[in-house]
Amino acid sequence: MRLTFNGAAGIVTGSCYLLETTGEKILIDCGMFQGTKDITRMNYEPFRFKPNEISYLLLTHAHIDHSGLIPKLIKNGFHGKIIATPPTVDLAKIMLKDSAHVNEDDTLHENKRRMRLGLKPRDPLYALSDVLRSFEFFHQIGYENPYSLTDKITVIFHNAGHILGSSIVELLVREAGKTTKIMFSGDLGQGGTQILEDPATIQEADFVLVESTYGNRPREDATIRGELLSKEINEAFARGGKLMIPSFAVERTQELLYYLHILIRDGNFPAEIVFLDSPLAIEVTEVFKRYMNYFSPRLRKEFTNPFTFNQLKCLRTADESRSMNDYNKPCIIIAGSGMCNAGRIRHHLKHNIWKSENTLLFVGYQAEGTLGRVILDGAKKVRMMGLEVAVNAKIRKIESFSSHADSKHLTSWITALRNKPKKIFITHGEPASARGLESNLRKLGFRTHVPRIGEVVELK
Repeated sequence: MRLTFNGAAGIVTGSCYLLETTGEKILIDCGMFQGTKDITRMNYEPFRFKPNEISYLLLTHAHIDHSGLIPKLIKNGFHGKIIATPPTVDLAKIMLKDSAHVNEDDTLHENKRRMRLGLKPRDPLYALSDVLRSFEFFHQIGYENPYSLTDKITVIFHNAGHILGSSIVELLVREAGKTTKIMFSGDLGQGGTQILEDPATIQEADFVLVESTYGNRPREDATIRGELLSKEINEAFARGGKLMIPSFAVERTQELLYYLHILIRDGNFPAEIVFLDSPLAIEVTEVFKRYMNYFSPRLRKEFTNPFTFNQLKCLRTADESRSMNDYNKPCIIIAGSGMCNAGRIRHHLKHNIWKSENTLLFVGYQAEGTLGRVILDGAKKVRMMGLEVAVNAKIRKIESFSSHADSKHLTSWITALRNKPKKIFITHGEPASARGLESNLRKLGFRTHVPRIGEVVELK
């Protein structure tokens, strides 16, 4: 068997692994590269494999850095099956449609720049028509339900506890009378949250691919999210300004709505409005409501609908979003994108980040090269939407909201294995994070490897 690391190796984004075995070629994820221009440029490079030779794509979850190149894959000849959990299928359809619109809009602006430089225009990665065609290839399977890809290959999805429908992918491959078990962690949740069940514990595996987004550091405990959020809200409102929260449309926004609902229910929230300024997040929230059976028993017991409350106002149209420019009362604005690289949050930053009474609160990972990372690293001025804007707002972050396992949880997940795997491949992390997790695991006697993009390894 051969395993090729086509993305999320040495960097966080672009998750895509190719397993070649028993006459079959199987992809695990087909994600978009996000971050600096040098990183996003890789989205336009040809695939390192022939899409028409791939039989199956196993999708761990719907985040764009795991699913975002699916339409490109199909556009280039893939005609196999895309297998995922039911919530992942529904969420991926929404995310990919939005991605097509973003790609087309970004290409329009890029081509204006190219024309000024006398360069040839560039085609978008894919169009909405490519996304809609990709829906024909999706197939659903539930957790803990063995599914035979062939008479020699079986896949089982386990709950990853990262976002709604996210999966740890277990592959059982039978060759030469032997069965090899390969485990792909996808993105792992940190556990202890109020919304999702903790990630499934894996008992045994021959080879493991584990993410390392926070592999070199611990984070605040998930149980204090509500307390930390309440503190930031009160401090922001005491300054009389707006609290802007860049948020991912899937999971992070719904977590915020849940904790805000708790604060309002318990009388710990000022009588101000929470604006959800993200048509994508609004649509995703409707999917969450349909899959309440995937959430923790704690959540289902506590609320019939945890994501709606009286002080919430959803802004669907561009005109409604623009009206916030003239809103001068303290409020919360939750808007995408989570790393400030696109979406309506950029408009709110343009109009508000230069005002000292306002607050920008990060509640998620900011990848290297993104606008969010630049601001979080202390930039005094940022360039966005053709303007240079001063950063005078108070910049805050709450790390416990991240839906990724930290170094402690990742190590615990690995050490739960009864026997040490033949090799652990550490992926989906910046170099320092991957090396940090590798150091921890090697001290415990595990054989590890941090792969490079394009690297091919034999699984023996």
